[in-house]
Amino acid sequence: MSDTETAHQAWDETWKSADGRAIWAEPEAEVQNLAPTLRAAGAKTALDLGCGVGRHAAYLASQGFKTWALDGSETGIAHARTLTIDAGLDVNFDVGLMTGLPYEDAQFDYILSFNVIYHGDMDTVRKAIAEIRRTLKPGGMYQGTMLSKRNGIFGKGEEISTDTFIYDLDGTGDEAHPHYYCNAAELVALFDGFELRSLIDVDHSHRRPEHWHWHLVAERLS
Repeated sequence: MSDTETAHQAWDETWKSADGRAIWAEPEAEVQNLAPTLRAAGAKTALDLGCGVGRHAAYLASQGFKTWALDGSETGIAHARTLTIDAGLDVNFDVGLMTGLPYEDAQFDYILSFNVIYHGDMDTVRKAIAEIRRTLKPGGMYQGTMLSKRNGIFGKGEEISTDTFIYDLDGTGDEAHPHYYCNAAELVALFDGFELRSLIDVDHSHRRPEHWHWHLVAERLS
């Protein structure tokens, strides 16, 4: 584990409370929109990378994907496993980190990672993307998010590496771990070896003012 790959430790505390888990209970609409299209195109295997308490892993399994799910938080994995067992769903869970995935080359047709891989410095992000590319099949799809430099928190706190900041705005320590930000050109460069199928900068102001995130779908090239 790198010195900046520590976010899973903070999330482990978040998942211990019902309030902390509550806002991460429902799958994102765009994941629900893409999954049937992927299934219709023949996708069968899926990885929920940074699965948290299991909202997307459960959804993907319910849609017929043979599903794996990984998170660095043992607490998150425990809740995710309970969720899927209670729903009668079969998901393969692993505790691990995004920079060293315990999966074979070209194992997955689809990898999903929402609000995960930007938790680290640029080197950590690059390693995570390299692992995503390694474990995706050629032609496989990646769907995920990155932090945008339009985000109102970009530039605040302590810059520990290029475009990477640690901040603790409310004094709780909940987000006192690294966050990496990029613009569109930098994002495209990071995803070398992929063809971007869609890229949108989305303002999540319902959670925090000027809370911009890149949302992307990318195809692994051969």
